[in-house]
Amino acid sequence: MKLAALPLLAISLALAGCATPETRLRTGLNNAGLSKAMSACMAERMVDRLSLLQLRRLSALGSLKDKRVTDLTLDQFFHKVRALKDPEILAVSTSSAAVCALR
Repeated sequence: MKLAALPLLAISLALAGCATPETRLRTGLNNAGLSKAMSACMAERMVDRLSLLQLRRLSALGSLKDKRVTDLTLDQFFHKVRALKDPEILAVSTSSAAVCALR
């Protein structure tokens, strides 16, 4: 690797670590099959209501995505959320989904 590429690599690595919890959650919700608009709305509400550990657990739902992500319904999403066995995550997810669905 050339020495001239090192600063560019360092900047890229630094920027990769700058993703906010809201960004990670929004991406995780979207990867789990929710629409971009629903994911953005829910992430905005949930980031202030859940701990960082809960946000990480929730954003990891994207790793459970089905082969046909676009077919994921809210019921299927909540089934995945219930599997986390955290009543607070379920309550915040449910209320956020209801508010965002009515927007």
